[in-house]
Amino acid sequence: MAITAAQVKELRESTGVGMMDAKKALVENDGDMEAAVDWLRTKGLAKAAKKAGRTAAEGLVAVAVDGGKGVAVEVNSETDFVAKNAEFQGMVKSIAGAALNVTDVDALKAADIGGKTVETVITDKIATIGENMSLRRMAVIEAGTVVTYVHNAATDGMGKIGVLVGLNGGDEAFGKQVAMHIAAANPAALGEADLDPAVVEKEKQVQIDIARESGKPENIIENMIKGRMKKFIAESTLLGQAFVVNPDLTVEAAAKEAGAEIVGFVRMEVGEGIEKKEEDFAAEVAKAVQG
Repeated sequence: MAITAAQVKELRESTGVGMMDAKKALVENDGDMEAAVDWLRTKGLAKAAKKAGRTAAEGLVAVAVDGGKGVAVEVNSETDFVAKNAEFQGMVKSIAGAALNVTDVDALKAADIGGKTVETVITDKIATIGENMSLRRMAVIEAGTVVTYVHNAATDGMGKIGVLVGLNGGDEAFGKQVAMHIAAANPAALGEADLDPAVVEKEKQVQIDIARESGKPENIIENMIKGRMKKFIAESTLLGQAFVVNPDLTVEAAAKEAGAEIVGFVRMEVGEGIEKKEEDFAAEVAKAVQG
């Protein structure tokens, strides 16, 4: 029996599965819509898809290192409860391991874990655990030495905040101190040249407006702005920040003392930038009562 595009569209809309899965389900069941839905459910696909609209803003960041390459990956779940689940943690660990062999998140989704793609492994886990999950992002650092640190670790190598630091020279102990500093201080960039020019310009405009409110002469305002922007850049960049281990030194000065050059870093925090849906429970109950 020939399967029409309209049938595929209908099945996709009712289950939320992809086009290829919908077509395969219909072919396997001779175009019978109900049987196709059941077929998808037995495969765990329809169940997974129905949960795909729910916000996954919890989860874990995992870090892994192999030689001079380090990776951080974020895998999201809907609840912190699932992030504490050993089955979920095992999956995240295997995904971080697979990330060492790829360069970006799209390649990671297609990477192999035990004969299945990472994307399929996640879909299967959604079906068994019963929550929406997603592989959100990954980042890579390559250097002479890559040091990792996990803040609020749920288990070895994963937690709420994962940090990678790339060093040339120095030792692992210093790298660990820098990684802990990054977790706490959350620098926006490595150095001044790495800051987003739009962010710098926006801050400059704010400082100009503040300085002009003071009513001071233009030449004094210029010096005020220069001083404030210098402070902003120092506080926003890893190399310019006061080192938490020794606040008398900047991180850059501490690195020189340690015989190290910091070439890059990653700080990845679970859920940053994800808008969580706030449920108004009282309004929901009132709406239900009104019918």
